[in-house]
Amino acid sequence: MINLIDIQEQTISVVESTAIFIQSEIGKIHQKDIETKSLNSLVTYVDKESEKLLVQQLQQILPQATFLTEENTIESKQGEWQWIIDPLDGTTNFIHQVPVFGISVGLKHNDEIVVGVVYELNRNECFYAVKDNGAYMNGNEISVSSTSQLSDSLIATGFPYYDFDLLDQYIKVFQKLMTRTRGIRRLGSAAIDLCFTACGRFDAFFEYSLSPWDVAAGALILREAGGKIYDFNGGNNWLYGRQILGSNPQISAEILKLIKENFV
Repeated sequence: MINLIDIQEQTISVVESTAIFIQSEIGKIHQKDIETKSLNSLVTYVDKESEKLLVQQLQQILPQATFLTEENTIESKQGEWQWIIDPLDGTTNFIHQVPVFGISVGLKHNDEIVVGVVYELNRNECFYAVKDNGAYMNGNEISVSSTSQLSDSLIATGFPYYDFDLLDQYIKVFQKLMTRTRGIRRLGSAAIDLCFTACGRFDAFFEYSLSPWDVAAGALILREAGGKIYDFNGGNNWLYGRQILGSNPQISAEILKLIKENFV
């Protein structure tokens, strides 16, 4: 029988060993090392090598599992068990040495994320969760904020950087939240935004045009920390629907209403 707690512990070990490699490469990237996959979507040898390290070690933990990875260093396949991996979420930050980037590893069983590990590489903060078992950071249990008023909240978002089809709708939401909250932050890593919401640093996070590897692990961690996760329709299609709202329960309805009024 598969023990998810054991898998979580082994996954943390794999992520931490990969983190050492990435940290050793900070500041070593030159222009010649940067490839452009699509508009403003960058990749380096660090992303690819990190993914290979993760895949190689995760295969040993759960040999029957398939993979869905950002850099496609292994063929993507569906299966009962599937690892969903972003080896370096925040690549642009990494290239420019802006200190917010990390590793994201989620494990999906059938249609549900059951293990999530996100490692922020600058603060050495490891966030992790197993379904129905709470959320933790470096051994300490975490929970979402108790902020109940939008006017007291700090919101995280991700700016559109290649898909501008919904830019007008996004700007409307941004403008309304700017005038009704304590402020809006854009860190450049959705996985870390979700984890910072999980531990109460942010009160909510929203973004569109995201991929499964951006949100799989962080969304589970946020949910296990007591948060709410929605797509922009208020539904549950956040993993593949390319849009996500994660929030503490107290302000989630108000932000979701604002998003639905402008996006849906």
